Amino acid sequence: MRDPFPIKPVPWLVDLTQPWCNWLNLPTLPLHIHEVIFGALLYSIVFYPVSPILSRLLVPKYYTNLPRKRRLNWDAHVVSMVQSLLINGLAIWVMSADKERNSMTWEERIWGYTGATSMIQALAAGYFLWDLVVTSLNLDVFGLGTLAHAVAALLVFSFGFRPFVNYYGCIFILWELSTPFLNIHWFMDKLDMTGSRPQLYNGMLLLSTFFSCRLVYGTYQSAKVFGDIGTAINSSPSVSSLNSTAMEFATGTSTVPLWLGAIYLASNLTLNGLNFFWFIMMIKAVRKRFEPEKRPQEQAEVDISSTTSGVSSGEMKLHRRKA
Repeated sequence: MRDPFPIKPVPWLVDLTQPWCNWLNLPTLPLHIHEVIFGALLYSIVFYPVSPILSRLLVPKYYTNLPRKRRLNWDAHVVSMVQSLLINGLAIWVMSADKERNSMTWEERIWGYTGATSMIQALAAGYFLWDLVVTSLNLDVFGLGTLAHAVAALLVFSFGFRPFVNYYGCIFILWELSTPFLNIHWFMDKLDMTGSRPQLYNGMLLLSTFFSCRLVYGTYQSAKVFGDIGTAINSSPSVSSLNSTAMEFATGTSTVPLWLGAIYLASNLTLNGLNFFWFIMMIKAVRKRFEPEKRPQEQAEVDISSTTSGVSSGEMKLHRRKA
């Protein structure tokens, strides 16, 4: 499936980035660099001025009294909400509409390329580029841990432009299906809705989507990508597979070096292990809001997001930021 992004690559921008991309062995990045920049600019605009304007209109009593650090944290959660809704919707659409992707062999799942899957990769990279810049400029608010996460996430998403396991990009983006419910839970805490019936219903949706998307579907897909990468380590595509249109950026000398496979698999294993740990923490955090004897005023300040920080490449990263 061709890249459905409505804005086409700008020739001068492609020419400008081509030498750097060749040096970094990221041959498909020049075709999508405009999407990376678009994503970063979009989230920058949401962060400021869209979030401050809307927040002052919708919750003026709360937002206008926030100190700088809490206000930045609030605006970051607004960006997280927009990003998760946008990227999830696009990923689901690409997975259903991209017939070329859906018919990929294991070799194409490793080295294959379609414009639509790379668009998802680029928009996700744009989010982490924004995240890196905002965190760097407000290090006193978000901390070194958040900065390290932004750098690592941007690096891992950049591997997709080799191209490398683009097929799985949309799949692991769907880990973020629970992010909107997590953000809603966070906003309810800040707006004195802790322990309310709407928060109970939202908490049930949060736990169910987290369990199904991450622990069940995510673990199954991780096993699949482990198998594909394990087969491809220090191997090259077969001659017959190179005739596929999805393999236009692959050559007979393309390989998955051990270091690349190790980095990807280690990152995936770490996140999967953390998913199970965070799910337990989330259950405890949600339950506390509905146990009357454990709901003093200070309990409302216990942020569920602080127990589930950094859950995935897009989702829980922003939830490490404590109000």
